[in-house]
Amino acid sequence: MFDRILVFIARHAGAVPERLVRGMFLVAADVAWLFRVGGVRQLERNLRRVLRARQRRVAGTSPSAAWLHLHVRMMSHRGMRSYFTYFSEAMTVGGRSDECLLARVRGEGPGLEQLIEQTRKQSGSAPLALGHQGNWDYAGYWAHHAVAPVTTVAERLSNEHLLKTFIDIRQSLGINILLTGRHGLIGQLEQELGKPHVLVPLLADRDLSRHGEFVHAFDSMIRVARGPATLALDTGLPLYVVNMYRERLDRNRRKLAHTPYGYVCWISEPIDVAAYRGLPREEAIRAISQAWVDVWSEGIERHPQDWHMLQPIFLEDLDFSRLNDIPDDVRRLIEARAR
Repeated sequence: MFDRILVFIARHAGAVPERLVRGMFLVAADVAWLFRVGGVRQLERNLRRVLRARQRRVAGTSPSAAWLHLHVRMMSHRGMRSYFTYFSEAMTVGGRSDECLLARVRGEGPGLEQLIEQTRKQSGSAPLALGHQGNWDYAGYWAHHAVAPVTTVAERLSNEHLLKTFIDIRQSLGINILLTGRHGLIGQLEQELGKPHVLVPLLADRDLSRHGEFVHAFDSMIRVARGPATLALDTGLPLYVVNMYRERLDRNRRKLAHTPYGYVCWISEPIDVAAYRGLPREEAIRAISQAWVDVWSEGIERHPQDWHMLQPIFLEDLDFSRLNDIPDDVRRLIEARAR
């Protein structure tokens, strides 16, 4: 039912008032949050680890159970509203003008100017690692206009109509899409990076396939996609990390955007992979993965409300009977925690 609603809205984006769509989705988010359905419980488990780790780092002590419960519930409410806002924006993007969309998103961060210099002013390309944050469709649109053309990967969905809808939306924003499950996908992405003026951003904060990489994050471990580290290692290109979060727009931008909120694409300083190229390949991929996750984790701690992770991600929540190729050190850690 929800899939059909999304497809209908996308096909009639120019006719359906965006404010009405946003309001409907926010009501749905509030109801889901209130009754803790639709992934809310898992979102709260994930946010609990982020908030606990942040409090330990900032205050040097673990938060009380009451403090943690209150703040997790508050943050999950904001998180569900952020998540459902993304869907309302993604499905109505076809009815928005370029002026409107460009007013909704901007770039920032210590690596932004270097990324633009490398990929727009010069003839270089760059891989980027990012998580399920903010509105990654807007991020791709902004990058296409402000930095360089974008090629990325989308998950192959079982619902073909919904899959086609998402692909059509992203292609209309200037984003070139490759689907998962294709043979030699990494090789195709490396070919793209061999061309001038190309960005290859990959959503990489969760990968439970046999090829995922275990890394440390938020006083636990998560399994991330190897794609960003592999591309950087094989091409020798510096790897950038993207965090995306919402911001309240000023009066002028709000008038152009027709909404009170927009997004910031925060670009990290590049991770130079030269220091890792002398390591054995598997060790290098794991080290580069840990390096980008360390940067990305800091952004999640600053803006946890815009992290749309409603699936199990942390070591303690995973079903290990369904996972393959678990490294020995991770398996020992699992066994130690089970005792």
